[in-house]
Amino acid sequence: MNDEKILLSHGAGGLKTQRLIREIFHKHLGNPCLQQELDAALIEVSTHKLAFSTDSFVAKPIFFPGGDIGKLAVCGTVNDLAVMGAKPLYLTLGLIIEEGLPIKTLEHLAYSIGQTAIKAKVQIVAGDTKVVEHGACDKIYINTSGVGSVPPELDISPRRMAPGDKIIVSGPVGNHGMAVLAAREGLNFSPPPVSDCACLNDLVDGVISGGASVKCMRDPTRGGLATALAELAEQSGLGIRVFEKDVPVDPAVKAACFMLGLDPLYMANEGRIVFIVESTDARDALQEIQKHYAGRGACIIGEVVGEHAGKVVMETELGTLRFLHMLEADPLPRIC
Repeated sequence: MNDEKILLSHGAGGLKTQRLIREIFHKHLGNPCLQQELDAALIEVSTHKLAFSTDSFVAKPIFFPGGDIGKLAVCGTVNDLAVMGAKPLYLTLGLIIEEGLPIKTLEHLAYSIGQTAIKAKVQIVAGDTKVVEHGACDKIYINTSGVGSVPPELDISPRRMAPGDKIIVSGPVGNHGMAVLAAREGLNFSPPPVSDCACLNDLVDGVISGGASVKCMRDPTRGGLATALAELAEQSGLGIRVFEKDVPVDPAVKAACFMLGLDPLYMANEGRIVFIVESTDARDALQEIQKHYAGRGACIIGEVVGEHAGKVVMETELGTLRFLHMLEADPLPRIC
């Protein structure tokens, strides 16, 4: 990569991001925690196990149907902890603010951050603010880091996946990406797409507390559902088979994607979780997910298979097979 320059697609969550992580950050910062390549690093402290995660958020526009960059920042880190089976406890908040941002806008975002944290039952315990010259950033950038506690007996990891496990997605995909795109470009759809942005730690807690054998989970944000499944297949060394007819996509999102030549499987989500569950528990897990307001549209979309090791194969509605790869280019729209 020495002769390359940083492109927007290096931050898109796909193949270029993976190369950046493995060929630069692992090379110079590598350690067992970082090299887990999970949504949050698992850290054992004495008899306790902690999950720790950090994320930065760059959204344009900073307000969109269903949320804003402040709500997004809290939900993003809370969900990264939740999919590791952690109970989110504490967040830090870092703000980079462009000179000239109206104080009322900042207060609106602070209120949104506070209310989202209260709903997720997490505390923001530290923070930092920097103001940069006008034009040096786009209104406001936010970083959140989070710590959560993991029950010592809980083991959530792609290495636990096995052929026959069922794949559940907690609701329709692509809503967040399409909502942001429509708001940014001034596109009018009827009905208008609304972001799925939500904290899902209570949803995850309900599934795990219900006794379902959850092998692993994934937060399909950048790169969408397809990239999340491709990551799980690669990390487990197993194949994944999904059925297009079973993947939930809201009609408005499907129609908008068709009009714009986009694929909802690669559109970003901020309030969805992919569950890999032992087949005998899949129906019970699905029913538990559907009890949650953010899980009402949950569906079983496929299963883990022994064939196609490290690959994702989708049976299309036409009966053909299509390989789903990690996102290679910059997503439309860029959402964080």
